[in-house]
Amino acid sequence: MHRRLNPLFRVASTACLMPCLISAMPARGEGPTTAAVAAFNAYSHAVESRLTEQHRSPDSFLALSNQEQESARLRAGEFVIEQITPPQGADLPGAMLHHWRGTAFAPGATATDFVRLMQDYNSYPKIFSPQVLEARALTPPGGHMQAWMRVRQKHVITVVMDTSYDVTFGQLDRQHGYSISHSTRIDEIDSPGTARERVLTSSQEHGFLWRLDTYWSYEERDGGLYLQIETISLTRSIPPGLGWVIGPYVESVPRESLEFTLHAACNTLKNPAQNTSFRKASSR
Repeated sequence: MHRRLNPLFRVASTACLMPCLISAMPARGEGPTTAAVAAFNAYSHAVESRLTEQHRSPDSFLALSNQEQESARLRAGEFVIEQITPPQGADLPGAMLHHWRGTAFAPGATATDFVRLMQDYNSYPKIFSPQVLEARALTPPGGHMQAWMRVRQKHVITVVMDTSYDVTFGQLDRQHGYSISHSTRIDEIDSPGTARERVLTSSQEHGFLWRLDTYWSYEERDGGLYLQIETISLTRSIPPGLGWVIGPYVESVPRESLEFTLHAACNTLKNPAQNTSFRKASSR
């Protein structure tokens, strides 16, 4: 009987211990090391170089191992989610790099629809709820924008962060486009929404997210829109001895966030009437 209950007991114990363990995690004091940031930037640059080549031709615009087979899966409503393993030997002292790619198909959607959606930051709290709590564009819509968002990640514990982004939109032609988003500031918020709300300093924050680069590629064909998103994030490494409990949390958040974003975008593109502001923008 004891052995049968043991797995359930471990799950319950993990759920109970997680908030305490996270609270007990020592702060790094200075955030990510210079070496970790340099390695992250170098990796992002390599990804962007690959995407630049990928976006030169409609035949290679999306990263699909077998375009015919995967396109059929996507049109059937399946999402293709992949973890891309960074090359071994990357110098990331005290940090972890996460790289994920997700692909989906939104029937009936157009490239123009997607650009409107991505640039309508005021609607993000509705479209991407409950992950996005607040959002606003800091510049007018266009090829280069800056935006701010307050985001929430919940996975046993809840983490709220204020994030700022520099975003570029580009096109190959009317059916093919992309966007590149770089985080410019990420602040962890303590006691959000209360009188005690405050921004944690670098000596107090936990390193749940230090950097986030997001890349969208979209292709209009087959009566709809293929969407592909890649995210590269930098987080603190897992403290020695806590991998068994913190590891699943740290490693699952990037995937779950990517899947959620892809689902929310597709649902809005397929059902624009469910979002009032997006419907008004699409009718202009």
